Amino acid sequence: MLSEKIHELASGNIFEDGKKENLFVGRPFYLDYDKAQILIADAWKHRVNGIPQGSFLLAFYEGEDGIEEAILLRALRPSKLPSDNDIVSTMIEYYKEGRPIQGRAGSDTKSKLDDFTRYEFSFSGLECRVLGTYYKTKNDKDGDVIEFGADLENFYSANNYKVYKASEDVLFNIVNQREGKNIAGGENESKIGSVRFSSSRRFQNLENNVDVFISPKDFIGKRTALFGMTRTGKSNTVKKIIEATEEISSKAPCKLQDSTQSQEPFEEGKPSFPVGQIIFDVNGEYANANLQDDGTAIFELFEDKVTRYSVLEKDGFKVMKVNFYEDIKTGFELIKNYFEANRVSGDYINNFTAVSLEEPKSDNKHGSEWKRYNRIKAAYLCCLYKAGFTPPNSKKVYFAGNVDINNFENEDGEGLDGLDPTKGLTLDQASTWFTKTWKLYKQNPFFNTYEKKKGYEWADDDLKSMMIFLSTFKAPDEKNSVSGYKKLRNEDLLQLHTTKSDKSFELEIPELLRKGEIVIVDLSQGSPVVQKLFSERICRSVFNDSMSNFVKNKNNNFIQFYFEEAHNLFPKKDEKDLTDVYNRLAKEGAKLNIGMTYATQEVSSISANILKNTQNWFIAHLNNDDEMKELKKYYDFSDFTDSLLRFSSNNDKGFVRMKTYTNPFVVPVQVDRFLANRKGD
Repeated sequence: MLSEKIHELASGNIFEDGKKENLFVGRPFYLDYDKAQILIADAWKHRVNGIPQGSFLLAFYEGEDGIEEAILLRALRPSKLPSDNDIVSTMIEYYKEGRPIQGRAGSDTKSKLDDFTRYEFSFSGLECRVLGTYYKTKNDKDGDVIEFGADLENFYSANNYKVYKASEDVLFNIVNQREGKNIAGGENESKIGSVRFSSSRRFQNLENNVDVFISPKDFIGKRTALFGMTRTGKSNTVKKIIEATEEISSKAPCKLQDSTQSQEPFEEGKPSFPVGQIIFDVNGEYANANLQDDGTAIFELFEDKVTRYSVLEKDGFKVMKVNFYEDIKTGFELIKNYFEANRVSGDYINNFTAVSLEEPKSDNKHGSEWKRYNRIKAAYLCCLYKAGFTPPNSKKVYFAGNVDINNFENEDGEGLDGLDPTKGLTLDQASTWFTKTWKLYKQNPFFNTYEKKKGYEWADDDLKSMMIFLSTFKAPDEKNSVSGYKKLRNEDLLQLHTTKSDKSFELEIPELLRKGEIVIVDLSQGSPVVQKLFSERICRSVFNDSMSNFVKNKNNNFIQFYFEEAHNLFPKKDEKDLTDVYNRLAKEGAKLNIGMTYATQEVSSISANILKNTQNWFIAHLNNDDEMKELKKYYDFSDFTDSLLRFSSNNDKGFVRMKTYTNPFVVPVQVDRFLANRKGD
């Protein structure tokens, strides 16, 4: 139920509530399409409890009756007055004579200055950014309507305007602008925090907090960025967004699996289907109770809807590993991704990773296609075995050999000793079979006869690549060996394997997200290589599932991705590969109802292709000019670069500059604290 207080604030009239004389701060002496310069006085500033940098002001047009128009301004910095040089000269003369000049105009503070001089000293200039225009218009449905345009259609001589500081009710409407008659803070919106203009709040603590709300339509299916140094409240803000998304998701009228007809994904201010959310938790603070933040973990608040995955086996988590012996395709893809990420290359390695382990489409399981596939698959499993991947108990492989291969011996009596793969071989026996077959490949007349008869070799290129990798010899009888299967003997790869044959996480996670559940992928105990491998695999799996539904004209519910420490996962700033899954999520995700929220410490660490497609921005403290240069490229953040670079105290945690999809300008916000322990309140 919409609170009476919020309803009262949201239904306020800017032209009636904004022009109170006790809020008057000055008059403009210069105005154009982009900026205004205002004459202000110490007494006027004191009366309105100060004008902090970034605060909102309204310049009302008073040139003629019947025109109701107000220019929205943002206070930026002091502005020079024509009389400033004379004032400075006078001040210097007083300093030299040791005369006190303290005191503001209109105060009772005693000063040795005469009244006229003190009055002159109290005036200064203020430069403001023009953000847009409020104006009244009429329509047949609603009558008089106050609308906002994010520019100036026209401006008059500066003397026609009077400037006022935004009061509580006016400020509420400014920072919570909505289209049409929609009321900010309605039942489908969530409070994110309150307006905050400055790090110091001596004056602001004397006033009521003005709540700031977020609309789910701003975030669901959109891209959201959070930038700021460590411990500035990025994760807390992400948790608030997750919480707001779950609240609106619970109001979805029907489940995706119950829907048979295509329908709009967003109706009447709420999603049509429950929203799935997946969090890539690099630091473990979403999946585990965080003592540093007094136990504010997401899984505690939504434990009935959360499924947690981990790279290690531990209580309460599903293990996120692959049985390389059962899930052949996924395991091989992980190996190829690992080689690519670590730049493991070479002719024989490239040939190995180019092997196709796709099952034949033929239904004839005894045909030549399946015979070749089974041999290649068996050789690959032997590579895993030799590299140290623990096989399932009593694992055997079956494939077609040949009696002339099994029973062949060379002049030295070396052969396969009758090993028959059609009857089943252990992985140790199969490794021997393939290794010796490759070693004796040129000596055994069977292979030469086979090629003459068939017109092609018994061992195709894929099988040769596997036997080279397994035997570590590039050619039969070659004396110089290569690393071969030892390239797989790496802790990062070995920890991806499990002997359990549970359903693959790549299939299970999309199913959970389609039901509107929350998935937390705990990557905190994985190496950077493992983090990237799992993150990319899961993202690609969900993306492909969504694309498949899109192509088949099936409904896609909204799925929200959350990436912590995104610089560890995302492509770098100048990355040109637009086929990267994160670039595709940013550029193509909207049509697939996929949204993404990413948090990191540096704007410059993120691919420009992702930044250019980001609609929502939350910016906390950044500590260098390079980051500010990047930030200035987007929206009106150039107005805040000085303050973002300057503030960094403990009291500033959660103090962000927020730009959302529907709001035409940046709003400074103190984000509320996320508290999971209020679940039972």
